[in-house]
Amino acid sequence: MPEFTILPPLSLYIHLPWCVKKCPYCDFNSHTYDSGLPEDEYINALISDLEYQLPTIWGRRIISIFIGGGTPSLFSAESIHKILSTVRSHLNCLPDMEVTMEANPGTVEQNKFNGFYQAGVNRLSIGVQSFDDKKLLALGRIHNADESYNAVAVARKAGFENINLDLMFGLPDQNLQQCLSDLQQAIDLFPQHISWYQLTIEPNTFFYNQPPVIPEDDDIWEMQQQGQQLLAGADYLQYEISAYAKNNQQCKHNLNYWQFGDYLALGAGAHGKISRADTGEINRYWQIRKPADYMQASVENKTSGRESIKTDQIIFEFMLNSLRLKQGFEIQTFEQNTGLNVSLISTRCEQAIAEGLLQRKGESYAPTERGYLFLNDLINLFS
Repeated sequence: MPEFTILPPLSLYIHLPWCVKKCPYCDFNSHTYDSGLPEDEYINALISDLEYQLPTIWGRRIISIFIGGGTPSLFSAESIHKILSTVRSHLNCLPDMEVTMEANPGTVEQNKFNGFYQAGVNRLSIGVQSFDDKKLLALGRIHNADESYNAVAVARKAGFENINLDLMFGLPDQNLQQCLSDLQQAIDLFPQHISWYQLTIEPNTFFYNQPPVIPEDDDIWEMQQQGQQLLAGADYLQYEISAYAKNNQQCKHNLNYWQFGDYLALGAGAHGKISRADTGEINRYWQIRKPADYMQASVENKTSGRESIKTDQIIFEFMLNSLRLKQGFEIQTFEQNTGLNVSLISTRCEQAIAEGLLQRKGESYAPTERGYLFLNDLINLFS
């Protein structure tokens, strides 16, 4: 059983689940709306949910906030200000902490973005996905390339100095030249961070039931290899499978996920993880998925489910996340964030080293280049 001398870092995730249109590849908990957003009711539900959960994290410091969706930028700046100011009044927040909000280029307004910045959002993650209008149409996006350029300009004018662009490759009928052109256009906008990941066909999506024609595996491999070279040449350093950042601009919130930190979860369908020093438990919990049901449940102080993670699962989940990182993990981080002694993984680490998948660097372990190429094989050694 875990024994915590120091609890893991704690982040906050807030889920705003509505979109103008459901994208055919999206398996996130997002919903379209017919008669306007129930903004006030939903924000009040988030606040009730926060107040109900306060005893589970009382006295702990929040190191980052991420407002995801859905399309959070559909909400008014006033609503974002209300929930963030409530968080700050209720919780011990790290000064100048990273506060990220996702935004869709098709929902950008200058006054609204000004308001987001004034509300305390200091990092934007803009869902560009492609700069090719035909590819955007195939992906079911509501914006075009010009609106993506405009979104970055509007964000900068509002004061945002920390911007991430989300971009995908391996799109329907995409070739290598189109892929690299997309990536170069993103680089030319000089964002601090680029999330560049392969389109995957997930269950419970439109694309899963009606699959598009996507590039062959060999073509996708070539896109990935040449794209990574392009990013490296522009000083975007890969620090995770799909995350590339300028110097010291890594996403702190996502790093906390990948290092098996704790996170409080607010909103319909959100998932949380909280460690307890008194019982030695690591508990996962998840919120009710449907927004209307979540809003009603917040009045009754209900969540959808909860489980205590067992030791073997803790080890596997830590490795599943931390080995995505290029620098791997420090032994101290493993022991602090799991409450377990590193001796529990030593034999399997030695086996991974013997197979050329893992390397030890002082007081840390990291995947080798071969280990990063065969990451599933490496992770499975800890299952």
